Amino acid sequence: MKKITEQVNNEAAALGMSIVDVKIRRADLPEANSQAVYMRMQTARTKEANDIRARGQEQAKIITSVADREAKIIIAEANKISEITRGEGDAERNSIYAESYGKDPEFFKFYRSMVAYEESLKSGDTRLVISPDTDFFNYFKDPLGSD
Repeated sequence: MKKITEQVNNEAAALGMSIVDVKIRRADLPEANSQAVYMRMQTARTKEANDIRARGQEQAKIITSVADREAKIIIAEANKISEITRGEGDAERNSIYAESYGKDPEFFKFYRSMVAYEESLKSGDTRLVISPDTDFFNYFKDPLGSD
């Protein structure tokens, strides 16, 4: 700006004027250059936006995979605990059955038959195709279950 002020001051001195300050209010590029600059800016912003999206998608994949892995671990642990609990319950049930069988084997046999009847005839539209002489029908034929 100093150089421009000196040049203008030299020419203005011939007219009897003195230039104090020179400022540029606006500088425009030719239209062809403006379009090229605008296109470069747009390309740069598009590239930057695509880079940000790509980083976001990468982070989303990482977060999703970590969450999926943690979910699988939690589900596996829950299944493990449920299987242990179920096993303990089965063991307790078997212990009770064994104790009951030892106290009254005939009652235990009767009880097991009743459970089998209930399970077999549960739906209400059950058809059984078995010999009537099987042990399954002992308590149907004789309330004491005698053969």
